[in-house]
Parts: sequence; C-alpha cells; structure tokens
Amino acid sequence: MSTASEGVHEICDRYVDDYVAADPVAATVHGVAGHDHRLTDYSADGFAERAGLAARAHAAVTAAEPRDAAERAAKAVFTERLGLELEIHEAGLDVASLNVIASPVQELRMAFDLMPLETEQDWAVVSARIAEVPRALANVRSGLLSAADAGRVSALRQVAKVAEQCETWAGLKEEKSFLAELVSASPGSALAADLAHRARAADEAFAEFAGFLRAELAPKAPVKDAVGEDVYRLWSRYFVGAALDLRETYEWGWAEFARIEAEMRTVANRIKPGASPAEAAAALDADPRYRIRGRAEFEAWMQRLSDDALESLRGKHFDISDRVMALECKIAPPGGGVGAYYTGPSEDFARPGRMWWSLPAGRDEFSTWRETSTVYHEGAPGHHLQIATAVDQSDGLNKYQRLLAFTSGHAEGWALYAERLMEELGYLSDDGDLLGMLSEQLFRAARVVVDLGMHLELVIPAGTGFHEGSRWTPELGLEFMLTRTITDQAHIRDEIDRYLGWPGQAPAYKIGERLWLAARSDAQARAGAGFDIKHFHTEALKMGGMGLDTLRDQLAGLD
Repeated sequence: MSTASEGVHEICDRYVDDYVAADPVAATVHGVAGHDHRLTDYSADGFAERAGLAARAHAAVTAAEPRDAAERAAKAVFTERLGLELEIHEAGLDVASLNVIASPVQELRMAFDLMPLETEQDWAVVSARIAEVPRALANVRSGLLSAADAGRVSALRQVAKVAEQCETWAGLKEEKSFLAELVSASPGSALAADLAHRARAADEAFAEFAGFLRAELAPKAPVKDAVGEDVYRLWSRYFVGAALDLRETYEWGWAEFARIEAEMRTVANRIKPGASPAEAAAALDADPRYRIRGRAEFEAWMQRLSDDALESLRGKHFDISDRVMALECKIAPPGGGVGAYYTGPSEDFARPGRMWWSLPAGRDEFSTWRETSTVYHEGAPGHHLQIATAVDQSDGLNKYQRLLAFTSGHAEGWALYAERLMEELGYLSDDGDLLGMLSEQLFRAARVVVDLGMHLELVIPAGTGFHEGSRWTPELGLEFMLTRTITDQAHIRDEIDRYLGWPGQAPAYKIGERLWLAARSDAQARAGAGFDIKHFHTEALKMGGMGLDTLRDQLAGLD
C-alpha cells in the first residue's frame, strides 16, 4: 500500500520489487537478482495477480503529486506504460499470447540464456529452475485453454510454428535438446546427475506441450492470420506509445519504401555499373572480402566490430561510462526465429549487455556487408548504448525507468536511427556496408506496409508496381518481401510469421526513427549554431525508455 508521503519514484521502485517477485523470468531478463531459481506463473491466475499489482501502482502514481521535473517525467512514463498493459490484460490478450518470437513459451526457454554458470551454486540455481519447467509449461497450457474458452486463440500458423520450436528445444529434431546442451557444460559433480535428470523431464514437458498445441489448441485456432483493426490499434499503441493514424502511416510507409529503394539503386550502380540492388547483392555475396566461414569466426567478427564502435564513439560522439563499455556478442541457441537481438545488463552490471545472433540451421558462411549495420543497431550506438545507459542512471531514474520502461517505438526507433547516424559519422563509407544498411532500412519500411496491410487487409495502391488494387494477404506479404527486398530468404520467411503473430510491433522501428529524426531536427532549429549533437544524444539516452508521445514531450525540452 502506498502512503501519502510516498513520491512517484518510491512507488515506482516498490512496484518493480513487487513485480519481479511475481514474474521471476522478467527478473532474470532485467537483471534483478534473487529470483533465478523460479519460473513465472503464466496461468490466468498468474496474469491476474500481476495485473492487480499494476492496477494498484497505476492508481497510486496517478494520485501522487510529483515533487520535481524528474518525478513529473517519471509519472508520465509510468502511467502511460502501465495503463496500456492494463488495457491489454482487460482485453485478454496477455493470457492468450502465443507467437513465434515473444510469448511465454519463448520467455521460459530464453530465461536460461541469461543465468550465470560459473560456480557450483550457479548450477544449483539452474537445476532448481529446470525442475520448474514442467509446472511452468502446465501453467501456460492452463492459461491458453482459459483464453480459448473466452474466445481468444492465436492463429493456427502461430500454434503450429511454436509447436515446431518446442520440438526443437525438446531434442526431437536433428539438434540436441536445448537443456541437454546447457547442462552438458556443468561441472562433473553430484549435481550433474540431478541436472541431467531434470533436463530430461523438462525435455519431455516441451515435447508434451508441442503435442498439446497440435492436438488440443490447433483445432480451436482460427486459420485467418489478420487480427483486425480493433486488436491491431491496441497492440500498436502498446508497441509505439502513440495513437497512430494507421492510414497515414501506411501511406508514409510506401513513400519511405520508394525513397530508400531509389537510394539503393544509386549505390548498387556504384558497386556494379548498371546493376539492380539484387544484382549488386549477388556480387557482394560472391566477393571474398565480405565472406566469413564458421560460426566462431562470425561471433569473433561481431565482437571486434562492436568493441571498435564503442571505443571510437566514446568521448567523441557519446559520453559512455566504464560499465557500459562491456558488451558480449554470442551465437544464440537454435530453435528460435532467425536474426539478431539484444539483452540488457543486470542491474549491477555483473552480467553485461549481450548481442545475440540466431542463425538458420546449417548456416556456416556469412556476408559481412549485410550485417555491419545490424551490429551497430544491436550494439553501439544502438540498443546496447541506449538500454545500458538507462540502466546506469541510478542517480536520475527510478527502477521502473531503468529496467522496465522498454517500448519498441522508442528503442527500435533509436536503433534504426543509430544505423543512419553511423553513416553520417563515416562508419559506412564502404559501398557494400552502405548497401547493407540501406537494405535494412528498406526492410523496415516494407514492414510498415506489410504489417499494416496484412492485419487490416488494406488495398495495395496504384503506382507501386505490385499487385495494384489487391488486398494484402500473408501470401502477398511473403511475395513482396522476397521480391522487393534483398534480405536473406530464410530470414524473410521467419519475419512474415513474426508480423502475423506480433501485430503492430514491426512498424515501430521506422515510426520510432521518424520521431527521433524529427526531434533532432527540432532541437537543431531551436539551438541554431550552438546545437551540440553529442549533448543531445547523451541527454536523450539518460531519459530511459518511454512511449513515443511521452518521448516527443521530453525531447522538446532538449537543445
């Protein structure tokens, strides 16, 4: 219970303590110690408990009078974020969540990636958590059936794909089971037998859960992937932190796509005169200067590039603390979606920020020109610099702002802005690397068009050169991404599944970048010749995460 004497920061700090106790997987993800031996309750009751915590804290912060400007900003961030989480809960979308990238099933698996494995005590904690897997999956099952009874079931595509993921993690595919691989690294002691036994039980639970998805949930799942405008609007507000004009955003997405496509043609012509972007990409893929063989070599290349970026940006373009200078680059365990992602440091920085790369099965050769800007996106000056800087602001931000206030529009928008910034700063002077960055920019513009188009079943406009006048379907979405971008095809096929299961998230990248660019332009106009971009970036990152409407208000005060 809050008291009249509590300020906004105290209420937010207490909420984080209460929340991570009720969501131990989130505690691990956000690096809050003391909860790694447990797994989150993803049953309907578990979601209701966490929603109750959020509702009480939201009411307390709403009623609190901010003591200063910092608390006014914190109040705006907290009430906007938790208000939307409560709307998601009231709509029953949290309990029903099942998709190929970010739902309870993936969270249960990925929690193990972030646990320390150095000491015997660390392995004892891992063993305790592995023992929780069967019960945790039973709770997910209970929650999904409860949601199904209320008429909320993810589309059949998501159900089937998550079943495949669970089969991979259970060791039913060619790969060794995820947990068997994990525990094989444990020290040879009496604990090893317990770890192996519990890992086998967890493997069986993942296999049984896959069977449940196929036999019990799939028959209840709609075949249609599109979620419709009402559900899409709610998810879009959650991921972006703003109520968008969806039609205007769709039209803007097409304009961005055409602009970047033209820029790519210019660069492609420099790489190989007369070549299309696809032809230039093929030439770059065949060029040994951009080729790496072997996963260990690719991991080492990522680490070198990120380390070099941090060192060269520090002091010149950004103020970067010693703790933020640590960034680990790792290959992700198999079974998840293809692509790169970032996990933040622990609260005390004992666990550093990490860039993970999830690779297609069997892939052993890599083209660096495609991936250079992605390293900047996930590392520095992208996600790592943004998220780790926020975690490091214990003097200015409360725990919620530092650890839980992540919003896709804010974070992904910054990371996409960071890619363009690296071009401005001269880090992409090689035309191959530049084409790779533009390819990612084009891909993110295509996401705006395809994500909105598929879920709202919009008409493809005239002048686009692609099935003009037709309404979007998943099949057209896949065809568009395969034929109008130069992104790796295995990645594209995963991406379409991702968009359909995670409505409104994919457009947040370009929408967020749009706001960051506009905010910088406004700050330049206000400051004139005195504009200091290093100061703008540093102060903006110190604000922590927030929705885009809140960000717009906060950045208006920077010059």
